[in-house]
Amino acid sequence: MHPPQKPQYAGIILDRAVDKVLDYAIPVNLQDKIRIGSRVVIPLKTSTAKGTVWQLSSTTSIPGVKPILEIAIEPSVLTEDLIQLAKWMSHYYATPLYKILKIILPDHIKEHQKQMIEKRVVSLVPQEELSALALSYQAKAPSRAAILYALLKKGDLISVSNLAKEAKTSIAPINTLVKQNILSLQESPRESSPVFEADYFLSPPKNLSLEQMNAFTSIATDMKKNSFNTHLIYGVTGSGKTEIYLQAIDLALSQDKGVIFLVPEVALATQTLERLKSRFAEKIAVLHHRVSSLERKNDWHKIQSKEVRIIVGARSAIFSPIPNLGLIIIDEEQETSYKQSGGSPYYNGRDVAIMRAKFCKAVAVLGSATPSLESYQNAILGKYTLSTLTHRPNTATLPKVHIVDMKEEFMRKKGWTLFSDPLLSAIKKRLKLGEQSLLLLNRRGYHTSQVCLQCSYASKCPQCETLLTFHLDENKLHCHLCGYQIPPPRNCPSCKSETPMKFKGAGTEKVEKALYSIFPECRILRMDADTTKKRGSHETLFKKFRSGKADVLVGTQMIAKGLHFPSVTLVGVLNADTALSIPDFRASESLFQLVTQVAGRSGRSDLPGEVFIQTLSPTQPTLLQAADQNYTSFFTEESQIRQLFDYPPFTHLIKIILTGPDEALTKQKAEEVRASLIQKLPPTFTFLPVSPSGHAKIENRYRFQFLLKSPKVLLASSALLELQNRFYHAHIQLCIDIDPSSTFF
Repeated sequence: MHPPQKPQYAGIILDRAVDKVLDYAIPVNLQDKIRIGSRVVIPLKTSTAKGTVWQLSSTTSIPGVKPILEIAIEPSVLTEDLIQLAKWMSHYYATPLYKILKIILPDHIKEHQKQMIEKRVVSLVPQEELSALALSYQAKAPSRAAILYALLKKGDLISVSNLAKEAKTSIAPINTLVKQNILSLQESPRESSPVFEADYFLSPPKNLSLEQMNAFTSIATDMKKNSFNTHLIYGVTGSGKTEIYLQAIDLALSQDKGVIFLVPEVALATQTLERLKSRFAEKIAVLHHRVSSLERKNDWHKIQSKEVRIIVGARSAIFSPIPNLGLIIIDEEQETSYKQSGGSPYYNGRDVAIMRAKFCKAVAVLGSATPSLESYQNAILGKYTLSTLTHRPNTATLPKVHIVDMKEEFMRKKGWTLFSDPLLSAIKKRLKLGEQSLLLLNRRGYHTSQVCLQCSYASKCPQCETLLTFHLDENKLHCHLCGYQIPPPRNCPSCKSETPMKFKGAGTEKVEKALYSIFPECRILRMDADTTKKRGSHETLFKKFRSGKADVLVGTQMIAKGLHFPSVTLVGVLNADTALSIPDFRASESLFQLVTQVAGRSGRSDLPGEVFIQTLSPTQPTLLQAADQNYTSFFTEESQIRQLFDYPPFTHLIKIILTGPDEALTKQKAEEVRASLIQKLPPTFTFLPVSPSGHAKIENRYRFQFLLKSPKVLLASSALLELQNRFYHAHIQLCIDIDPSSTFF
């Protein structure tokens, strides 16, 4: 019997914009090392290029194939399920493979960064002698004494820089101690230093309620059979979904399987990490955009080597090279944060997670108090296994909800006001009782606009034509789309009126200042994109609030979902109407989810909770359903409307966007692309007309779009991929968004 023939040729996908697999010969000395997924260096005309081995073969139809020069990094960086996932994403999202690999492969792999080395300190003398030396240096060389005391405290193998920092001195005394043969220095790979680290006491699993046990048993059955399935846990806020996740993770670890735990926000990653560390002694990797490149690099290698079996992170964590993946949890699965919106491919992390689970025969668990209509419809149709949690565990109960008609408040106070009297009374009551409150306003900044009272001119961004938001702390007007900022003009630049321009609207910054003026003794924290810019800021703010160092947390939607604060007994939604002002088919769903989720932050422990929803539309059906946490009623009514107008979950949407510096030309090209697709796609597709996007201009580029509707996306894949590859214009960019989260923006 002949031994299997070694592959002689490799099909390689380059890192650059070449949408085809290129054949290269495998040198004899590399034939035992090259694998699918290997990173290699290859010759390309007069230079070299890097790429990923995509396929192996013993033949090629290309004459004069050049050889691979070298393997850039070992071992292979793509697992078999990630390769299958990349192929599926390219097909489904109509995106060239090189773009898919660009998001799957981390930067340090694409750039082939070398391991960073740092020097670590090791003592050459016993601990008792080190202590005596430190004492003897106390008077004559205090800096050396400080170094030795710090080393006794921290132990060997601390880095030189960290030891000097701990001793509050320079590295000079370390070098002196090395010359004296008291210490030595060892070179080792540089380790990252987490911003937020703490010691945790491991807690035992909690007793599950009957509903929780039924959900867990259903998940465990599939895990034990190594059978792919998607489970949807629909549970009211505070019903104990996290405990089910934790017990499922425990089962996965006992089977020596890896776990990916996806969360939609960085803020939730912090809380999730705390909960996992208080239950498991395992090393846990955290992957999101706030993590340093060094931490990501170190964690990536630990994941690949099975040193880490639990990964927590945002949507891109789904591409972790974890071997033997057995469980994927997608918490708050309804969140639009899972949808990539910054560039191609416009993938949805939730849907990609389900497909990855399918490719590696893992179990996917979706959890939400307000499931997306798509997921709940899949559960009704039997595509997902549905588990329902209708009660909060133990003595916790759902909060009492009050809807406040702000029209009546404005009439009573003879003008606009930020806070209603009932809400202020409730805050005052919590301050007296020592309980905590959350206030939600989904707008950051101080004022939302600046206008002229004489000619109605409004300060706008010259690059985006959107209203500028005033930030008091910086005393500047900001564009939240492109970052443009200017000092606020006193007088109107248009009519030159002597009357000062007037600020209008309110953001979280104003809420914070206004609350201080009403309750000077109140301790307030603000959480929005402005206060969480720095690395570690989420952790710091949550730690402060949870430890009782603040009475009120004011924030945007990042405080609305998934967070657990046992001492919060009051939630105020300051302007519940904002979401409905957007002309998008998901507007009602977004309002229901936001109000239900933030209301669920109240009364999560033994203390009863209360919620005040301030609105100008107190009889709005969606608002009333959210106040009652009546998801099934909302789903039934919203589904009927969606089905009537042929919107998801009863069809798929494809959004084609064209952007360019010339308004007329960009619109013309959009019309041409639409006409071309009408000719190529079957008549089952419905084409909506070309229109300006919700943000019609960003950074001096005009934006036009049109929508396609079809029961199946894959029917359009070939035509869309061809369009993606063939469309070229020096100044106009084309984007294809499959299953868009918004039809407006």
